[in-house]
Amino acid sequence: MSLEQLKAFLEKVKADTSLQAKLKAAKSPEDVVGIAKEHGHEFTADKITELSEEELEGVAGGGDCTEITFGR
Repeated sequence: MSLEQLKAFLEKVKADTSLQAKLKAAKSPEDVVGIAKEHGHEFTADKITELSEEELEGVAGGGDCTEITFGR
């Protein structure tokens, strides 16, 4: 349940447009955690807020990452 797991998951997301679409549809940080777990990455929702905007850049196709960070 580490920040490293979250970062590894985000690297996977950068290369997978279907995974990006799933994350854009997520309604809560817990939804993101569930999607990540389905793909072999475990972390808690609070880890999402520990990432910088730069670290999240590119996850949503280089666009606005508020869908991932839920208003951060």
